[in-house]
Amino acid sequence: MSDHIPKAQTHKARKRFGQNFLHDQYVIGRIISSIHPQPDDCLVEIGPGMGALTGPILDATGKLHVVELDRDLIPILRTQFFNFPDFHIHEGDALKFDFSTIPAEGQQLRIVGNLPYNISTPLIFHLLSHHSLVKDMHFMLQKEVVERLAAEPGSGDYGRLSIMAQYYCRVEPLFVVGPGSFNPPPKVDSAIVRLVPHPQLPYPAKDPAVLERVVREAFHMRRKTLRNNLKKLIDPGILEEIGIDTSLRPERLTLADYVRIADTLTDIAKESGDET
Repeated sequence: MSDHIPKAQTHKARKRFGQNFLHDQYVIGRIISSIHPQPDDCLVEIGPGMGALTGPILDATGKLHVVELDRDLIPILRTQFFNFPDFHIHEGDALKFDFSTIPAEGQQLRIVGNLPYNISTPLIFHLLSHHSLVKDMHFMLQKEVVERLAAEPGSGDYGRLSIMAQYYCRVEPLFVVGPGSFNPPPKVDSAIVRLVPHPQLPYPAKDPAVLERVVREAFHMRRKTLRNNLKKLIDPGILEEIGIDTSLRPERLTLADYVRIADTLTDIAKESGDET
């Protein structure tokens, strides 16, 4: 094992992978306390890096799945945690990884990770597509991304990410982490967030894909009104009929409002399909 320690110490964070390795033991302890890993958990870590969170999780549970893209880190991780037979490394891109392959029948995933800033938003959307398999998620993200996840209607941070995350999950910002806790230090603050999928969706859409499309179009040009942004999808007169003020900008509408628009579109599509 001693032969491998220098490699771990000299592994340089790669900009193309968005790597910033966490080293602050106090922050690591706070994250592990927030996760509160248990031996019966089915835990998955995205981007374990050099094992800052991996080690404490394995100490608590004895088992862990990790998804790592940087193949140079994999032998380091294998060597560092060789004495844990239930430590499983999945080499690949978390954006393309099928998380449904991990849990046994009846198990739910607990997903953790210090997510690369350059892919955090698309990765969260990918993980939301697996929401029914997930018990909870704890992520280190750029503070700005956490603010967007938790934003409320009317806020400048409120947008597509806020709405779709809150459609599927309860969003709990936990605490802020400064740049000095990483090597190399990022140029921005980070924050820890907990995402807990709703046992029952508070505003279930008839077709979630239609909801996603409505929200994407609404925020395509967020400084324009809903009348302008949604006119290709739905007649402004119909929006007014269902109680939507089309003179508003997209950040003024609630999740329930967007579900109402999406359900109206779904109904219109079904009616036109029946007539043809």
